[in-house]
Amino acid sequence: MASRRKGRILAFQALYSWEANTGTRGLKNSGPPAENQVPRELLEFSWLDNEKRAALDEDISGFSRLLIAGTIENIAGIDRMIRKHLENWDFSRLNRVDLAILRISTYTLMFQTDVAPSIVINEAIGISKEFGTGDSYRFVNGVLDSIRRTLGEKPAFQGTT
Repeated sequence: MASRRKGRILAFQALYSWEANTGTRGLKNSGPPAENQVPRELLEFSWLDNEKRAALDEDISGFSRLLIAGTIENIAGIDRMIRKHLENWDFSRLNRVDLAILRISTYTLMFQTDVAPSIVINEAIGISKEFGTGDSYRFVNGVLDSIRRTLGEKPAFQGTT
């Protein structure tokens, strides 16, 4: 279980870096990258120093790669889902930490139906408390709980919104 937590944190860090370097929200004249383009350096963890990369357990890195690739490959649908559940908040104003956590967690809620939604939300809250602002965890919890309720209302999620 601890390796799953570490894998989620690693995926969060990768997506945070990806957003910071690509501006996937279309900010500053840079549009979103084409769907299904997962930067190789993210999956190889080249952004980690050599010592940390060498110490990565295969279970952790494999789980993290799944989250990173799945999130980026489905980013348009994930972002649409997040936008639908933002109350009185503009998507472009989301800070990068919250956005990365919401993206990974929304991916999991939408596509990894074998993971209990309560686990997804609890993990997101924990990562928000560790890396976000003082109120990040409340915000993340509210958005993800709303997404969870929407997905729970459908008989089966079809992968697009």
